[in-house]
Amino acid sequence: MCLTISSPAFFNGATMPEKYTGDGENISPPLRWRGLPEGTQELAIVCEDPDASCEEASVHWLVYKIPPDLEELPEHLPLEPSAEMPIRVLQGRHSGLKGPKVGYQGPEHLKHRETHHYRFKLYALSTKLDLAPGADRAALDAAMSGHVLAESELVGTSQRATV
Repeated sequence: MCLTISSPAFFNGATMPEKYTGDGENISPPLRWRGLPEGTQELAIVCEDPDASCEEASVHWLVYKIPPDLEELPEHLPLEPSAEMPIRVLQGRHSGLKGPKVGYQGPEHLKHRETHHYRFKLYALSTKLDLAPGADRAALDAAMSGHVLAESELVGTSQRATV
């Protein structure tokens, strides 16, 4: 079985419901995964928009220190570096322009009309990461380097409604 990530809120490649965008409630979507490879010690999730108008992909969410026995994240994780569900996970910094800089930042439609692709990447890791709450993308990438056993991707799309 290979690693897969999905959401009960939208299909891969489909439009994300408005409540998960900055135009809606701006809450994180629920995510599920299956098929962890043997030896998985921890999971991490990165959500980014490669269509953003900057040199690098715009980071919308970093979640790490996810225990391998957890099979899903519920929607609406708190906008705090350390989120308690029934199990504690850590969240990092996003590159959004408004709201708290830690936790989920949904698609914002201030300037773009074209479709953007929001890539939720799940990483199965061979080690437990030594990262504090509120880490940025560079720190997460450095900590994961050489420890990725498998990865999977879920893509949700979003665009500003035309009037």
